[in-house]
Amino acid sequence: MVATPEKLHTHSHAEATGNDRVAVLLMGYGEVESYEDFANYNEQALNLLTAKFAPVPTWIYPPLARLLAMFDRHEWGHTHHDFISPHNAIFEKQRAGIEHHLQHRWGNKVKVFKAFNFCAPFLPHQVLAEIKSEGFDKILIYPLLVVDSIFTSGIAVEQVNNALAKAEGEQHWVKGQRYIPSFYNEPAYIDLLARMVEEKVTADLADKYLPSQIGIVLMNHGCPHKAKGYTSGILESEALYERVRERLINKFPLISVGWLNHDTPLIEWTQPDAKQAANNLIYLGAKAIVMMPIGFATENHETLLDVEHIIEGLQRRYADVTYVQMPCVNERDDFLEMAAEWAHPQIEALVAEQALAVNLQLAGTHSHEKHSHDHGHQHHDHGGHHHHH
Repeated sequence: MVATPEKLHTHSHAEATGNDRVAVLLMGYGEVESYEDFANYNEQALNLLTAKFAPVPTWIYPPLARLLAMFDRHEWGHTHHDFISPHNAIFEKQRAGIEHHLQHRWGNKVKVFKAFNFCAPFLPHQVLAEIKSEGFDKILIYPLLVVDSIFTSGIAVEQVNNALAKAEGEQHWVKGQRYIPSFYNEPAYIDLLARMVEEKVTADLADKYLPSQIGIVLMNHGCPHKAKGYTSGILESEALYERVRERLINKFPLISVGWLNHDTPLIEWTQPDAKQAANNLIYLGAKAIVMMPIGFATENHETLLDVEHIIEGLQRRYADVTYVQMPCVNERDDFLEMAAEWAHPQIEALVAEQALAVNLQLAGTHSHEKHSHDHGHQHHDHGGHHHHH
């Protein structure tokens, strides 16, 4: 049975009790806003990201983080006039907007909290403590920044798990959990990206260039090919690219994926990178290049500085080509509305589900029992086959 929004609406503003309230944990990277924090930020990033694909011993992280901070200081500070990333401010607007759309339906049963992978005071363990103190016991984990996989979004789960492992007492305070892995295959998101490109071309380029002279680079979050067995997001990102390309290719023949890679040595990254992609399209006769980020939902230094650098390099080489740098979907209301839509079914499930009772004392005792079917576990799932009625 599917509850209609109208029916739900009548209940949504009723006084909410602890067990049918849901905390939505919206997760992004977070970006440093003061130059003193660079080394710390880089060390967190190295620990969480690079450790999963680079053959680098962990003792090297602190000095490497300090070295990277010097490079960052040079890049962001000297070459970009003390650049401060707008990421955190945009992410706050995304949080507020998604909460607004969710509360339209759920009232005070739902609250949206933001957590940043790398930036205090919004580290996941800090935000989870706040969620607990506000009396929530059901959580929807919702990574938003990168349209990716178990690799980047998995960092979010890793940090949540680290925080939740520190629970005390017999019963775990979390009584319900759901997760939104990615929205790479959501038709509304794909349509929005294609529409943004079309609108930009119509506004800025259509009167000056033939459609076959307009090259479109659809930029994904770069992925390492070998990530110690982790799924690194290549499949999801390629599927997203193909779907946006399908929407545009009949109008605009020159389209390429462009991966925003972190060029770390010894690592094989997804190809072509955004710069190579633009070069290829210019070679095929593009007189204008549109750089559109599709793999990021929130502006950050990769979509801003890295793309700016790529365009500067191309301009030096091909001065007669026009370059258009497009924004991420950011806090567009049509995006925030669809992001809330994707959360509704998970919130509905959390509200309807009986509370999980996870007994922390039992965790160690069942680890060696292969067959625990006869222990009366209502939640047992046989070999991973879920039966939906």
